Amino acid sequence: MKLNVPKFSGLSLSGKGHGLNRAALSELPKMDFAAIVDEFRYLDSRDIGNWPRYPRIAALLALLLALLLAGWWFDWSTQLEELGSKQKQEISLKEEFLNKKKQSVNLEEYRKQLAEIDRSFGSLLKQLPNKEGMESLLIDINQAGLGRGLQFELFKPGNETIKDFYAELPIQLRVTGSYHDLGQFAGDVAKLSRIVTLSELSLSAGQGGVLNLDAVATTYRYLDSEEMARIKAAKGKGGK
Repeated sequence: MKLNVPKFSGLSLSGKGHGLNRAALSELPKMDFAAIVDEFRYLDSRDIGNWPRYPRIAALLALLLALLLAGWWFDWSTQLEELGSKQKQEISLKEEFLNKKKQSVNLEEYRKQLAEIDRSFGSLLKQLPNKEGMESLLIDINQAGLGRGLQFELFKPGNETIKDFYAELPIQLRVTGSYHDLGQFAGDVAKLSRIVTLSELSLSAGQGGVLNLDAVATTYRYLDSEEMARIKAAKGKGGK
């Protein structure tokens, strides 16, 4: 069986592959670079329509390049900057979306935690007396000392310090008694239903073998609605 192989003019088949023969290479047009240079040398700027082929091609390429540069300078660069800004904004929005998605998934757990915080805060707030309860609290502190057989040489409430939602009332104390009774008095104060802290403790020897305890008992009370309103109004005026 014979295979009919088509013959291609100008091409030769050999064991090493296909290639152009010399006859085909000789048929390719030759470029006269000197003539092309002369075409650019003697151009008439007032008669562009009659320019030779190569100068016209060069002029069109230069015009195309100028249009591309002008588009880049006046339009595309701004659009690219805006695109970069939008891409950064997209990344930020994606992160914000993922964070809110996580929060929404755990929303019920957050609500339970918030309710627990409110209950804990409410129980702590109940340990702070109001204005009416401060007098009874001072009586409880005094009774805690007298119940242990201590003598109060000084019981002087100081000036209140207003905080965000509560007020502090320091009380200068000096009580006299035995070391054991003084320790039990400090324990009784810590066990009061209201919050009382003892600070600046100082022991000194008194007459008859007793000890003098100097301390600052700080009590706390929560502010009522009128006081809170005054604080917010004062902060608002200060902010303005």
